[in-house]
Amino acid sequence: MTATKVQNMHIPNCVNESAQFSKGDMNSIVQQPVAKLHEDQFRVTSIPYTSTKVVIFSGTPLKKNSYRANSGKYYVTIKINPDALPTQPAIGQYWSVKGNRQIEDMNIGDYVMQQHTYESPEHVECRLPETGEQLIRFIAKESAFKGIGESKARALWELLGKSFHATLRKDTPESRERLNSILREDSISALFDGYAKYKNLSYCNWMSDHKIPASVQQRLLKYHNEQSIEAIKHNPYVLIGFGMSFQSVELVATNCDLKFEIAKCDDKRLSAALEIAIRKDIEKGHTYTTQTSLRPHLTKLLKDKELVAKAFKAGHDNAQYLLNPETGTYHPTAQLLMENVVAKRLRALASQNNLYDEYANSAYCSAAGELPYELTKKQIEAVTTCLDNAVNCITGGAGTGKTTVLRTALRAYHVMGFEIHAVALSGRAAMRLHESIGFITSTIAKLLRSEPIDSDKQKHLLVIDEASMIDLPIMYRLVNHIHPSVRIIFTGDPDQLPPIGCGKVLADIVASKAIANTMLDIVKRQEGSTGIPEYSKLINQGIVPEQLTTGAIHFHETDKKYISQVCCELYQESPENSRVMAPTKALVAEINKLAQEAVNNSGSRLEFEMNGEKLFQNLRLNDTILFTQNHYDKGIQNGSLGTLTSVEASGDGYGEVILDTGDKIEVTQAVLDCMELGYAITLHKAQGSQFPRIIIALQKGRIVDRAWLYTAITRAESEIHIVGSEDDFRAVTEEPSHSHRRNSYLVELLKR
Repeated sequence: MTATKVQNMHIPNCVNESAQFSKGDMNSIVQQPVAKLHEDQFRVTSIPYTSTKVVIFSGTPLKKNSYRANSGKYYVTIKINPDALPTQPAIGQYWSVKGNRQIEDMNIGDYVMQQHTYESPEHVECRLPETGEQLIRFIAKESAFKGIGESKARALWELLGKSFHATLRKDTPESRERLNSILREDSISALFDGYAKYKNLSYCNWMSDHKIPASVQQRLLKYHNEQSIEAIKHNPYVLIGFGMSFQSVELVATNCDLKFEIAKCDDKRLSAALEIAIRKDIEKGHTYTTQTSLRPHLTKLLKDKELVAKAFKAGHDNAQYLLNPETGTYHPTAQLLMENVVAKRLRALASQNNLYDEYANSAYCSAAGELPYELTKKQIEAVTTCLDNAVNCITGGAGTGKTTVLRTALRAYHVMGFEIHAVALSGRAAMRLHESIGFITSTIAKLLRSEPIDSDKQKHLLVIDEASMIDLPIMYRLVNHIHPSVRIIFTGDPDQLPPIGCGKVLADIVASKAIANTMLDIVKRQEGSTGIPEYSKLINQGIVPEQLTTGAIHFHETDKKYISQVCCELYQESPENSRVMAPTKALVAEINKLAQEAVNNSGSRLEFEMNGEKLFQNLRLNDTILFTQNHYDKGIQNGSLGTLTSVEASGDGYGEVILDTGDKIEVTQAVLDCMELGYAITLHKAQGSQFPRIIIALQKGRIVDRAWLYTAITRAESEIHIVGSEDDFRAVTEEPSHSHRRNSYLVELLKR
């Protein structure tokens, strides 16, 4: 199998379309497509390729309902979207498959070997072995059962026999007692953990059979456990709450095999349609909506005005939303709950003021005394406000001194004996925060995965940097993760891009005036400064600067069709210091391609194996890399940046990336799937970061507004190049930001 050549298969997205196959030693492949459906049972022996888009796994065919290998000299290979599988493939598992197969005759040396390939088969099922020999072999081979070899697996079967499954289904003291004579405590834990992975297989197989994606299955099982199938049978529209689309659930609901009897006017169906319509507005960033906004979505789904009216009633009866009688606005229950919890916690902290006593003053004097310069009057006010209130904000644009204030306030808090928890949304922002304040920092995700910050003898302070990026769900999780006594400091710029998720927490806090806030401003332009803070301030106010090119800001009048080229030429002037910001993924991809050709066209390409064949990815040694998914266990976040420093394969790895944080990341298949070129990135990926020199691809469109341009400009430390037309620049600057139209109820709740 190691020499298998994959042809006439669509190569996964992570593999470049122009990927080149190296020349192998095999002779030509004769393909014999067979039209009728076939079945195979096999034991997994290899998983040549896996990613978020596709997984390819192969194995030895088995005699039907047996653990014994089929005498036929062939392998079974499945190529499928992992979301269509009941569980992740693992070596040692038993699978059955039914569908169209391709038979490939491989001339390898002196013999011919067949590979039976099922691409997106009709039916695929993973099964936990039932018979003794099957189970023994499975447990010995499956890596989930760490420390249990064949002899111990055989002893387990001899001990438990037919009660094997009943014993392992629940991890109880009695079950563990039974196993003590054979296994050590750590092996017993591994046995239960490994079995837990498979005990729901029958449910997963059923759901996969009914076209329910694996990601939905896992969420459903986590909530409903062994009652998952019953929950679906009772109400198939429950699947919408776990991530399925209305149209996909309709297909499940109309499945003849399931014998659902759900009429078009059934409240279950109508409530589901309303949930989808509400979700559409939540995805736009709103925390509440209106009937005017919801009605078109509902009409599209239900295609009947009468049913639309009934859907609103069904939603109200099911407490999907609360209607505000004063405003006529619809408040989804989940979002309203989160807003209420956040507002209640912040109001409780805000009531704790006048905390600046002699002890705090002494701490302030100590912290200020260490500074090599005098604080301005406004900065002194900001620091003392931080010490006087249990919750407060330090806000302002670039160059206003937020970092100086925060650093001083935190030193004072440290003197007062507080444990400081400083966090930011992105890894890069957390790293910058650490460099600025000198205290240990982490990402919000890491904080939420750690033990909750509880009330003990130690006093605690939570600092949330770049707070404009914090959406309502994240803030809700944060306030539930910390004890009510924990003080909070928000820092950020409420005029930057709103969060990707719903709500606009920092902007709402500032607008409410219920929380102490010191808004810092530029005092005056310093001699020899870049002029960036002043320029960004004008943009934020909707004022077009008199001179588009001034100081360290350079405007390049450019026709739309040449924006990519000009950005690339500017990048070439100083590649080590530059980053291009572009509004759309398409424009980012175009600029990345040009930049790679311009600055790194001769680097060795990243190569990897798929089914024993060497393929090349369009990533080169010394390329700038962007990661597009979270891999917390590897220290990678969506938006992490780094450099591809090695393309040498070793073990399961294909090379190495060094992140901007200095951490080394091994390039495995899972990591490879979320790697892209990072010469140009979208602004959302750049938020929370700064770069010495930025190049802004200004292209008027749905995404680009005043807040976008303002945020892009504030990403630069020392030099800016804006590429686009003056007309677009003026239009973007003078029109109000889209975020102003984002509905949020947190402001009103904070004012109460």
